[in-house]
Amino acid sequence: MSPDAVVELLSGLVRIDSVNPDLVEGGAGEGEIARFVAAWLEDAGLEVEVEEVAPGRFNAVGIARGSGGGRTLLLNAHMDTVGVSGMERPFEPVVEEGRLHGRGAYDMKAGLAAIMLAGAESARAGLRGDVVVTAVCDEEVASIGSARIVERYRADAAIVSEPTELGLALAHRGFVAFEVETKGRAAHGSRPDLGVDAIARMGHVLVGVEALDRRLRANPTHPLLGSGSLHASVIEGGQEFSSYPERCLLKGERRTIPGATAEHVERELRGLLGDLDGEIRVVIAREPFEADEDEAIVELVRRHADGAEIVGVPFWADSALFSTAGIPTVVFGPAGEGAHAVDEWVDLASVERCVEIYAGVARELCA
Repeated sequence: MSPDAVVELLSGLVRIDSVNPDLVEGGAGEGEIARFVAAWLEDAGLEVEVEEVAPGRFNAVGIARGSGGGRTLLLNAHMDTVGVSGMERPFEPVVEEGRLHGRGAYDMKAGLAAIMLAGAESARAGLRGDVVVTAVCDEEVASIGSARIVERYRADAAIVSEPTELGLALAHRGFVAFEVETKGRAAHGSRPDLGVDAIARMGHVLVGVEALDRRLRANPTHPLLGSGSLHASVIEGGQEFSSYPERCLLKGERRTIPGATAEHVERELRGLLGDLDGEIRVVIAREPFEADEDEAIVELVRRHADGAEIVGVPFWADSALFSTAGIPTVVFGPAGEGAHAVDEWVDLASVERCVEIYAGVARELCA
């Protein structure tokens, strides 16, 4: 595989607007990029399917079909990106000093390009087992793409190609997105005898949020992830200067380490609300991820990556879905910077290295 192949494919992916429409109103979604991925994989000799997972939301799957009797490796990357606010030319890939810049270059079209190229090599290798390349939608919001993959495909091992700086990630945090609503009583600002200030009541909750976050981070217990965390994300309430607000809504996020469940987080939040009049709502919860070092896929990837350092990563990834479904999974991907930032770039040499490692693992696991 030539370096030019990486640049050509990754540039083609970055040029396609695939902003998640559930994250940014009017986002293009994954339709165009799914068709691009499917056509490329079909030209490379893979069996291809494009599935509409939800209206306007698509997965593209290519299978390098083996001759039979071998194990199956699943390679996973998401096609959607965050928005492009503040970027001048987000979909014009620029190569400078061994780096490719553009929206999604690092998170995670580089990983997508790498699994596509590894899938193509696997199709040429004449393996016994299958290599399943899964390009999925919606990882940046609700991961409906990988949730569908888990329903439809089985594998003996999986690699999620999120960027890990070429470290072998065996753990990442989960998250619980939540809402806290405090209730007051609307009244004219001149009638404190009638009004109850819902925003002031939320102040007690916010003080508790800060204190709980401080306690969590002061007590790191996980060897790879340290501790969980808690933060307030959005707050809204009130209507004008001269009125007592009858409600205040806080949206926030609790990042979790293995052992902390959504039910545990909900109890924490109820403790923050205390006896105030209000409600707690869990909007979405995703479990943390942790892989067993004794799994065969861990040893395989580490050996092909020349003894890569075992790490934990702070972000959530679709790896948790595959692991929960019983598929031994690791996270391993390229190096770069700028996920969700204005200047986003990936190191091209690290992408080339990922292709070599994924293809090498496939040759051994699926032989």
